[in-house]
Amino acid sequence: MAARSKARKRAFQILFEADQRGVDVQSVLADWMRHARTDPRQPPVNEYTLELVEGYAEHTGRIDELISTYSIDWELDRMPAADRSIVRLGTYELIWVDDTPDAVAIDEAVQLAKEFSTDDSPAFVNGLLGRFKELKPGLRREAR
Repeated sequence: MAARSKARKRAFQILFEADQRGVDVQSVLADWMRHARTDPRQPPVNEYTLELVEGYAEHTGRIDELISTYSIDWELDRMPAADRSIVRLGTYELIWVDDTPDAVAIDEAVQLAKEFSTDDSPAFVNGLLGRFKELKPGLRREAR
C-alpha cells in the first residue's frame, strides 16, 4: 500500500474514533501520537496523516455544512459513521489539498468505503465527492 494511502487510512481511523467517542479529532490525534512514542509496536503518525487531520479540524464546520447541504436524503447524523468520516476526509482533501489530484482524492475515499463500510457506501461516497468536484471552483472561493 502506498504511503499516502496508508496516511489516509490512518486519518480516517482518527476521524472515525473521534466521531465514535464524541471528542475532537485533535485529542485523538494527540493520543495516537503519544502511543506511537511509547509503544514500539505502534507505528508513528506520518506527516500526511497529520496534515489531513489538522486540515480537517481547521475546516470542520464548513465541511459539515457542505455535506449537509449536498447529501440528498441523508442527514449528517443519520449517515453510517464510517461514511461520515470518509466523506469528511475526502471533502477536505478534494477542496483544500492542492497537490492531490481530484480523481485520486475521490478514488481513495471510495476505496476506504469499500474496505470499511456498507455495500452501498462506495457509490454514495463517489457521488457526493463527484458533486463537490463539479462545484469545487465555487466552493474554494466560498472557503476563503
